[in-house]
Amino acid sequence: MKVISIFDTSIAGTNLGDHIIMDAITKNLKDIFERDFFLRIPTHDKISKPSYGYINQSDLSFIGGTNLLSSNMNSYNQWKVNLWDSLFIKNIILMGVGWWQYQKTPNYYTKLLLNRLLSSKYIHSVRDSYTEVQLKLIGIDNVLNTACPTMWNLDQKHCSEILTTKSNEVVMTLTEYNQNESYDTKLVKTLLKNYEKVYLWIQQPGDYEYIQNIGGGSTEYISPNLEALDAILSLKQVDYIGTRLHAGIRALQYKRRSLILGVDNRAFEIAKDTNLPVINRFDIEGIEKWINSKFVTEIKLPEKNIKRWKMQFELC
Repeated sequence: MKVISIFDTSIAGTNLGDHIIMDAITKNLKDIFERDFFLRIPTHDKISKPSYGYINQSDLSFIGGTNLLSSNMNSYNQWKVNLWDSLFIKNIILMGVGWWQYQKTPNYYTKLLLNRLLSSKYIHSVRDSYTEVQLKLIGIDNVLNTACPTMWNLDQKHCSEILTTKSNEVVMTLTEYNQNESYDTKLVKTLLKNYEKVYLWIQQPGDYEYIQNIGGGSTEYISPNLEALDAILSLKQVDYIGTRLHAGIRALQYKRRSLILGVDNRAFEIAKDTNLPVINRFDIEGIEKWINSKFVTEIKLPEKNIKRWKMQFELC
């Protein structure tokens, strides 16, 4: 039996999208290490001495999903690690990790930190080509673009079962840290015009107050937990339209017709590589056209890279 540490982005955070990511990370790792023991370590809080011990007792350590890496980790680091931590923990393996926004070449501190923390033995999995390039700029060449693990089951057969025409109801999301009142108001009005019922899923606490301020009284609220979202997606034939990337991918997992409204590099970069259905959030006309047009979901997964990344652990 192996002991596997997972750096968990859903601990000590308010973003329920991280729970969607960690759900996929856990399922995929359990498929590979089905008889092994899993430990969880927080990423959004400082690593404690007991956690150092757990990591060093582990046979393998993985960090999964979200935009944890940046070009200046001395000043912006969603993953709360520093050079002191790198004295105690090493050989961490990336699994579908991404880069925070478009940035310049990583600075020397970031280069030193990541080369100390990350495994040189195993191949790392990143979610998009941009992240792959950024890591290679600092000498981390053992990297494959696998797309996000949340997408790994969205193969051709899966996508062929997604409706190509609109449903009568839609699930919407907005983003508390990237608001545009003018366009978000237009989005709400557009959805209310084109669907019989509009549901709003609260992914972060600030979403609720914001939608109230822009006319969300005509929408039906989905409780702010992943189980409530899953219930709607599994029991109702709904579309998904919103600015939350992983809520949109969750809808695709449930074979629901989905359009993700891009607000930053994450959705746009993944879409470039995989044909994920993404449109600029400001293109209200394009959104309405998508609603009322036939659309075939055709995700293009880097299946060879995913398989290669998984297979490296068969003999370890």
